[in-house]
Amino acid sequence: MSTYLPTLKQLQYLVALRDHGHFGRAAEACFVTQSTLSAGLRELESLIGITLVERTRRVVRFTPLGLRIADKAQRVLREAEELSDLARAAGKPLSGELRMGVIPTIAPFLLPRILPRIRAEWPDLKLYLREETTSAACDSLHRGHVDCVLLALPYHCGDIEHEDLFDDRLFVAFPAGEAPTGSNAIEADAIDERRLLLLEDGHCLKDHALAACNRPELRAEAAMLGTSLHTLVQMVDNGLGVTLLPEMAIKAGILDNTDIIARPLDADHPARRIAIVWRKGSPREKEFRMLAHALAKSHVD
Repeated sequence: MSTYLPTLKQLQYLVALRDHGHFGRAAEACFVTQSTLSAGLRELESLIGITLVERTRRVVRFTPLGLRIADKAQRVLREAEELSDLARAAGKPLSGELRMGVIPTIAPFLLPRILPRIRAEWPDLKLYLREETTSAACDSLHRGHVDCVLLALPYHCGDIEHEDLFDDRLFVAFPAGEAPTGSNAIEADAIDERRLLLLEDGHCLKDHALAACNRPELRAEAAMLGTSLHTLVQMVDNGLGVTLLPEMAIKAGILDNTDIIARPLDADHPARRIAIVWRKGSPREKEFRMLAHALAKSHVD
């Protein structure tokens, strides 16, 4: 075995540079000076005898082999983190640091209800939250930037394990005076695709809403303009169209001070499943399941 092995610090520098594409920003992410990071990478290149990064005044360009090594370094760093996770899991559960990704269509509506319970039950837990779209959150999970993600299923998030929390029903939101009279629930066929407002690409709620309606033409016809659920609510309240909202947002008061009428969606699958997901084989699986059970109970309470 070679005596000269890369250090974890050198691998951290390499991965940070790959992620940020800039020496200054990579150094900030690693809490070191730019000269320290640059020197560490040169030592790494000298150690393994190859050039990993082509340096110019304006561009940081990884060599093909440099990219492959950076990907491998990311996996090594994740395995090293899991060593400490393994030791932590064997001791006091849900203590120390835990980094959780949360998607934007859940974070502002569910977290204010569940965080007090988490603080009360596990006062030694330092929970750091990172709000991202589902695709970005899953990428952060597999890169080791977060330990678990609170998201909505179904969604393909790679090689993961998960624990379901609860179903979150979808509602059709109408401007004042536009809600159909009669039946309380709204059938998907009754939605006017020319008036439908949905979130921009990248938000899985859009895909869940379209799948629940089971009307392929909605994807092409819908005016997908909203950057957030709050933006969609304002558009509907101003008579610009109708939209689909999750029940948790309505219960959290997103329709307060509006004239919007919301009716439950009548469909074969009118809900999304809220769940916690984590990397398959994580040594903290028991902790994540404990957390999931507490969050599910908080929702019921």
